[in-house]
Amino acid sequence: MSEQNGEENENRQDRPGCECNGCCGSSSGEGEGKDASRGTPANLKEPWMTGRLQTASLAVPVVATRLSWRDRLGSLRARLGVGRFRYAIPPGLYAVGQPNAGSRVFVSANYKLSFDALRQELGAIDGWILVLDTQGINVWCAAGKGTFGTGELARRIEETGLAGVVSHRTLILPQLAAPGVAAHEVTKLSRFKVVYGPVRAADIRAFLEAGLQAAPGMRRVRFNLFDRLVLTPLELVLPLKYGIAIAALLLLADVIFGIKILSWPAAYPYIGAIVVGTVIVPALLPWIPGRAFALKGGLLGFAWAALVNVHQGLIFSPAPHWSQAAVHFLLLPAISAFLAMYFTGSSTYTSLSGVVREMKYAVPAIAVSTALGIVLLVTVLVGAF
Repeated sequence: MSEQNGEENENRQDRPGCECNGCCGSSSGEGEGKDASRGTPANLKEPWMTGRLQTASLAVPVVATRLSWRDRLGSLRARLGVGRFRYAIPPGLYAVGQPNAGSRVFVSANYKLSFDALRQELGAIDGWILVLDTQGINVWCAAGKGTFGTGELARRIEETGLAGVVSHRTLILPQLAAPGVAAHEVTKLSRFKVVYGPVRAADIRAFLEAGLQAAPGMRRVRFNLFDRLVLTPLELVLPLKYGIAIAALLLLADVIFGIKILSWPAAYPYIGAIVVGTVIVPALLPWIPGRAFALKGGLLGFAWAALVNVHQGLIFSPAPHWSQAAVHFLLLPAISAFLAMYFTGSSTYTSLSGVVREMKYAVPAIAVSTALGIVLLVTVLVGAF
C-alpha cells in the first residue's frame, strides 16, 4: 500500500483480513492423538499447568500465568520456524487462578503463542479460558481462514459443558476474531453472548476494569517498527537455509573440482539482498514509495545493487565490468523483491485481493529477471574459467 496508507493502518480501527505465512502458526497441534472430544484431555500434563480444578462436570486444568523459561524458549523457537508446525495445545477448557461459576470466560486459539499471550496477562485474575481448535493457527489468521469461527465456538461450548460450569452467558473474544465469528449466530446456537475485547491481550485488565468497555486505542491494530521487526527472524530463516545449502555445494565444487566460485566479494551482494528483503524493507515499510511490497523490495534491491557495483568497481571505474554489474542489477532486486513480497503474509497492510493482484504481475517479472540474471551469470563464470 502507499506510504500514506501504511501510516493510516497503524491506527486503523477496522478488522483486517489475513494472508499469512510465518505469523500464523501451524496446521497441526502439539496435542494430536489426545482425546479432546470432551472438555480437555483428562491425562494432559504440561509444564505450564499447575494443577486441576474440579467442577460439577469435569476436572479443568489450571494454567500458570507466569511464563517459564520453557515457554519463552518455545516462543523463540516458533519465531525462528523451529517446530512451528507443532506449536499448539489441545483445545478445551482451562482455568487461571481459582475461578467459580461467576468468573469471566476468555476465548483463545490453540496456537500456543496466542494462548501464552492471553494467560500471562491474567495474573491475579480468576477466570476460564476456552481454547478453540484453530489447527494451531493464531486468532487473527484463524478467523480469516474460518477455523476460529462461529461453528467451532458453538461446538466447543457444547463439548466442554461450559453452560454447566458458569452461571452467566458472556464470552470475551479477542477483537481480531470478529471476521470469523457471527455473534448473533453464536447466541442463537449456544445462548452465550459474545463481547469483543481489545486487540492486544496486554489491554485485558484495563478492559475488565472499565466494565468490558474498550477505549479507542484498544481497538486499533498497531504495526509499528517493533511489531514489524519482531517478525523478521522467521522471514530470514528460509532464505538463509537455502543460502547455506548453496554455499555448501559451492564449497564442495571447490574441493572436488577446484572451481573457486565462493568468496566474500561474490557472496556478500546476495547476503545483502536477503537482508534488504527480509529486514530493511519491513523496517522502512511505511516510507518506501509504491503500494506493492515487491516494488518496495525491488527499489531497495536496485539501490543495493548500485552500491555493490560501485563498491566493487564494476561501474564508474577506468575498466568497468558491465556484464557482472548487469548480473547484480538483475538478481539482487529480484531476490529482495521476492522476499519483500513474502512479507505480505505477516503484515496488517495487505488484503487478499491486493496480494493476488500484486503476485499476478510481480511473480512473472521476478522470474524473468532471475532467469536473465542466471544466464548472464553463467556466461560470466564460463568466460572467467
